[in-house]
Amino acid sequence: MNPLNSFKNLLQPKKILHLLLILSLMTMLISVTIVLCHTSLSLLLPSQGAIITKGVAVYWTSTCDAEAITIDWGVIRPGSSKNIVLYIQSVSNQQMFVELSTSKIEPSKLSEYVDLSWDYDGTLLDPAQTIPVTLSLSLSDEYSLTQYLYENKVKDFTIDIYISVH
Repeated sequence: MNPLNSFKNLLQPKKILHLLLILSLMTMLISVTIVLCHTSLSLLLPSQGAIITKGVAVYWTSTCDAEAITIDWGVIRPGSSKNIVLYIQSVSNQQMFVELSTSKIEPSKLSEYVDLSWDYDGTLLDPAQTIPVTLSLSLSDEYSLTQYLYENKVKDFTIDIYISVH
């Protein structure tokens, strides 16, 4: 096969059109890939917050030797969850139930997209009893969250939690 003939075949109008179409599609594919990679990397949100308590103490270990006063959830992205195990010890002198709530989320608009839950089963906590609980922080994957994060240049968020007895 003569290399000159191959080159002449490429210069035919139909083949040039096909070649341009292929190059255009490849360029678009590469551009979309770059944008998607950038988008997913820029939606990694560090999160942390305070642990506020009433009637209980919260620890990182079952031996209750490392009090938990803040939580660093690490990096979370829309549509994902993070779990953290804490140990809750009653400091009350009577049996009590334990409650979990959020006391503050900043930016406050994120409260529409953040869910905080735990696996506490509602059993009574005896005085000085310690129980393990797993807290789960989830971030919605709604498009409106992504839009809010971009429009407001949100780079991180805080979520303070309140654990109390009743």
